[in-house]
Amino acid sequence: MAFLDNVLQPPAYGWKDENGSLVRPSKAEILREFFSRLNVFRDRKNWLPFFSWLKVLCLIPFFVLFVFKFLNPYTFVAAFVYSMIIMGTHGTIWHHRYCTHGAYRFKNAFWRFITQNLTLNIIPEEIYAISHHVHHSKSDQPGDPYNAQAGFWYCFLADVNHQPIAKDLTELDYRRVQRLMAHTGVKANTYRQYQYWGSYAKPLRSVLSWLLNWAFWYTVFYLIGGNMLACSLFAAAGFWAVGVRTFNYDGHGHGKDKQREGIDYNRNDKSINQLWPGLVAGEWHNNHHLYPKSARSGFKAYQLDMAWLYIRMMHRLGAVNEYRDDKQTFLAKYVKPCQFAIADNETA
Repeated sequence: MAFLDNVLQPPAYGWKDENGSLVRPSKAEILREFFSRLNVFRDRKNWLPFFSWLKVLCLIPFFVLFVFKFLNPYTFVAAFVYSMIIMGTHGTIWHHRYCTHGAYRFKNAFWRFITQNLTLNIIPEEIYAISHHVHHSKSDQPGDPYNAQAGFWYCFLADVNHQPIAKDLTELDYRRVQRLMAHTGVKANTYRQYQYWGSYAKPLRSVLSWLLNWAFWYTVFYLIGGNMLACSLFAAAGFWAVGVRTFNYDGHGHGKDKQREGIDYNRNDKSINQLWPGLVAGEWHNNHHLYPKSARSGFKAYQLDMAWLYIRMMHRLGAVNEYRDDKQTFLAKYVKPCQFAIADNETA
């Protein structure tokens, strides 16, 4: 736990007060921290969160063109599908189940590269994966980087304020970060380079990967449907990039107990299963908190899990060597006992 206690850069307002209770900063404090951490002129080690939001800003012109020039029923449907389903499902497949939890393994680096670049490159793997390990270890407790009990803005701006790795890690702890990230294929800075840049990822390589990814996908979309389709889908990616930052606030019930009997079985935190994120992105969040290393989190018959369908398809194609599926364990522990209890009551 000591490593996960210290691996993230603490905000200026801290994680908890002198009594050990969660600090709930004001909106002004959160915004002040946000802009301070985006200031690459004050500290070059702020480059990664700045880079992450720079991508979002670069998508704004596409969104404006989409709304005022290209919006029609065809582009609306295309943007909806790309944003809600394709981008959302890819985030679950790549960032969530693979980069963080290693729920499945690729046969080789080629298939990993293909999966990594199935959509526009937006969220840095480093910011997502390391902080998500902390989220699971401290879910809804002080130190959880997107603790919904601290409010919407605390979660929405967490990728800048709470999720970057600490800038003063020891060499031993930085090696632990490297081990957590090694399977992702993101090339690591040496410890000396980390001390200079404050990140696991290499700046130049990150920028080149971003530019090549966007150039490739704009060309593909242009060849399919011209500038109209390309701008529409880039706008959709921007909509997703902003919307996904609201997920953990919603996925943990806005910090309140919104769990339902027979739907949410994990009672160790406030995570909930939501129909919409589950159906469009395979994000059955309460199930995931029960079995975080499972490549499938849609365990019940109605819980469509398109991220799992992709992983299983890749396994059948030979691109994925192995995966973990905890569905039967879930059913045996939580569903079948309830069915037996109901049957016993009816018999009685």
